[in-house]
Amino acid sequence: MFINKELLISYIKKLNEPRVLVVGDLAIDEMIYGDAERISREAPVLILLHSKTDLILGAASNAAHNVSTLNNGKVSVIGVCGDDFQATQMRETFEKANVNCGYLVVDPSRKTTTKTRISGSITTSITQQIVRIDRQTKEFLSPEIEEEVLKQIERAIPEHDAIILSNYHIGTLTPKIIQETIRLANQQNKIIVVDAQKDLEIYKNVTSMTPNLPDTQKSVGFEIENEKDLKRAGDKLLSDTNASSVLITCGADGMFVARSNKNYTKIPVFNKSEVFDVTGAGDTVTAVYTLALATGADPCYAAIIGNIAASIVVRQFGCATTTVDEILEAVENL
Repeated sequence: MFINKELLISYIKKLNEPRVLVVGDLAIDEMIYGDAERISREAPVLILLHSKTDLILGAASNAAHNVSTLNNGKVSVIGVCGDDFQATQMRETFEKANVNCGYLVVDPSRKTTTKTRISGSITTSITQQIVRIDRQTKEFLSPEIEEEVLKQIERAIPEHDAIILSNYHIGTLTPKIIQETIRLANQQNKIIVVDAQKDLEIYKNVTSMTPNLPDTQKSVGFEIENEKDLKRAGDKLLSDTNASSVLITCGADGMFVARSNKNYTKIPVFNKSEVFDVTGAGDTVTAVYTLALATGADPCYAAIIGNIAASIVVRQFGCATTTVDEILEAVENL
């Protein structure tokens, strides 16, 4: 495909303008690090001397963090947290990331979704994860909490230019919340993008969605082995959802954009580099793609910008983010 570099740069420079609302499964990643001292006398396990604890925004929260670093904090989240210590940690982490969490709904019956990773190291070795502990409540929200969330969505949508529905299937995005958010977004002419891992057909009448290749295969019901299969899958998702476009992320094989009337674009991986960690790269793509669409970019140009942003964050460990300046520099080096 031909890329107008000047046009691409103009969209990138506008990424700091749109206001974005992220609705979905909010979470924090608690990263605990220690130095291995010896084996315990109590059990055949390592004893770690604690060195530090980092709190990182994960799941839908990571998409919001990615938006925040690009648009200078013009981003809000809507979701639920528990009435627990981890909820305080979540709010503090949002504040440090310059993400508005004023629409957060407290549900005392649920745990604040927290994924604790404990990692150890010795002087002659790299740090390695030893165990992960998940705190979460996976049932759908109660009708009462669902109504509270819907009230916040109704309040928030007029104040934002684009909405991301980020579904990690931890129970926040009930069918009613999905349907009402899409209805309100369309009613007010807002961009709405879906990032979900399954049941893609339930997201009717959205602007776009960003499934990866395995999730696309599960949704369409057949293996994707070549570009012909990609076209067939894209057509099926467009037909099932009535989305304006679909962006399928294909890992090392780049991206594929499908639109109506058999309009397809295959996008290779740009700015290839050594990959350290793909954690959260999908959130980066969704965040950047949504911002770019909200600037008026064509889905293909929006996908290219998301592609470049992902190539930056995979060079960092954990859920990483990037900036407008870093994306511009990467474009210059293409």
